Amino acid sequence: MIRFLSAFLLATVSLLCGATGQPIELADHAPTRHIVLPGDTLWGLSSKFLKDPWRWPEVWRMNRPEVVNPHRIYPGDVILLERDTDGSPRLRLQKSLQKDVRLVPQIHVEKLTDAIPAIAPNVIRPFLSEPLIVEADGLENAPRIVATQEGRVFLGPTDRAYVSKASPTIDYWHVYRNGKALRDPDSQAVLGYEAFYLGTAKQLQSGDPATFEILTAKQEISRDDRLVPLTRPELLAYVPHKPEAMIDGRVLSVYGGVGVGGLGSVVAINRGRADGLEIGHVLSLQRNRVLEQRDQQDRQEQVVVPPHRQGLLFVFRTFQRISYALIVQAEGTIEINDFVRTP
Repeated sequence: MIRFLSAFLLATVSLLCGATGQPIELADHAPTRHIVLPGDTLWGLSSKFLKDPWRWPEVWRMNRPEVVNPHRIYPGDVILLERDTDGSPRLRLQKSLQKDVRLVPQIHVEKLTDAIPAIAPNVIRPFLSEPLIVEADGLENAPRIVATQEGRVFLGPTDRAYVSKASPTIDYWHVYRNGKALRDPDSQAVLGYEAFYLGTAKQLQSGDPATFEILTAKQEISRDDRLVPLTRPELLAYVPHKPEAMIDGRVLSVYGGVGVGGLGSVVAINRGRADGLEIGHVLSLQRNRVLEQRDQQDRQEQVVVPPHRQGLLFVFRTFQRISYALIVQAEGTIEINDFVRTP
């Protein structure tokens, strides 16, 4: 009997406190009702209701498959904040054109373009359409411009380029220039290269070399520039959530060639799919701190104090060993080598 009661109490505490072991805290002035508007995002809605937005799946009572394949939320839907019999907060969805129902995430086969996204797509659209990270082992075999149109050193739109080792089955390509190596701060191993995006090209005639036409050019294109197949990764509608595994990584770079970032900046981190990261993961940005002070003998000393949380980031694109993330909360500046950890 005692064992049964202990198990029951443990289950009750787990429900009240959620997956983190801590009670779910509502945001200050959290509404009891919100009508979804065009321009809303899952992250924005999470922040409106919760102090810890990554705990969104807990108040929806979601399990793992529902986090990965969430029910779509549309403008006009109504989100209701309620409490269950134990007093724990929960959210319920009232469809705009249907009767009031409890949210049960489902997989949809058809493409739904008007559902609200996880984060603002206009902020990250260039990072979805341009190949900003090239894997460390993918540079040597990439197709290369071996000759330019006669009389041209630099190429622009409508100019011809001659490319070696281009697959004859692929018509449209990105053009890039070798960028800086992204090295792991601890091992110094090259994790990938941040490519310098130049434009797009279309294959007109296969061969070796193949004939290409330059379609767009953000910068001048020249001999030895590389090509990769044009892809447009989709921002999947994963619910904002923390990783199941403990992540401990670093900020490798702040996009744009600057040394510091802030709210709305995009950063590359040294953790990717191989480490269990996926689109929708939320990580805490932390900085290890060392304070300079004088001891009792007035001598200079350094004191290591606990890491300070600088903000939160939202992972929106993953590679094998590197990921891109948007800084969605920031207290001050975010710097290269700041730590990224499971919140």
